[in-house]
Amino acid sequence: MIDINIEKELLFASGEGQLQIAFQLEQRKFLTLYGASGAGKTSILRILAGLMTPDKGKIIIDGVTWLDITNKINLAPQKRNIGFLFQDYALFPNMTVEENLLFALNKKQAKNPIKDLVELMDLGNLQHRKPATLSGGQQQRVALARALVQQPKLLLLDEPLSALDVSMRNKLQAYLLQIHSAYQLTTILVSHDIPEIMKISEEVIVVEQGKIITRGTPSKIFKNQTSFTLKGTIQAIQKDVQAVKIIVLVGTEIIEIRVESSTANKLSVGDIISVEVLHPIIRNMVL
Repeated sequence: MIDINIEKELLFASGEGQLQIAFQLEQRKFLTLYGASGAGKTSILRILAGLMTPDKGKIIIDGVTWLDITNKINLAPQKRNIGFLFQDYALFPNMTVEENLLFALNKKQAKNPIKDLVELMDLGNLQHRKPATLSGGQQQRVALARALVQQPKLLLLDEPLSALDVSMRNKLQAYLLQIHSAYQLTTILVSHDIPEIMKISEEVIVVEQGKIITRGTPSKIFKNQTSFTLKGTIQAIQKDVQAVKIIVLVGTEIIEIRVESSTANKLSVGDIISVEVLHPIIRNMVL
């Protein structure tokens, strides 16, 4: 069980404010923190990880106190038994895949976890390659494997798939679900992607200006969602007299969007764009 009750003065997107977060989470649950950029979601992860210290509060994990400001308890990140995956893969460029994983091993650990992770993450043919020779999706798989080497109690994911194309996102979402189940993890994800949340998360906490607005299953939270955002890759740009038609691949579906020439001039085939949809009408395209 995770029991977190914290407060901290922060600078949010809308200005200064108070982060006030309190919730409990059962073991082996997959929870997503959802909300606008600058709402405080990443700060929650950083406080859980010990990378940021709140002004007040406690964090108790499975009966062990990680943080108690009143009693001056604040375990160092390396003592909190977490795996943390950032948007930036942060792999060591001078090390091979295998060396990156070995570096994450505790000195007293056997190498068995690495062997298991290499097999689970399909990294066998990449072990002797360096990060610069890998695709974004391959680097992300290595970074995820490295976060799991010490078999953490808690896996923290800060929008880890946001920079990947739709096809690779779908593949890695499946990996996340497989790993979450195989290692019986408690996982907390930060994501803005509603289809991703619907696919992989069991619960959602909506955060706004440092406060929890609501909590529930993805279907409950998003059932009245009038708009949603999909990411896709531009396949073609077709110009005519009045407007420009953009052909976008979203997952396995093709969407056609008409835009003004001034917008089209900023785009190229292969660009990844976000499409905000007001069902069944496409309302806006975010570059």
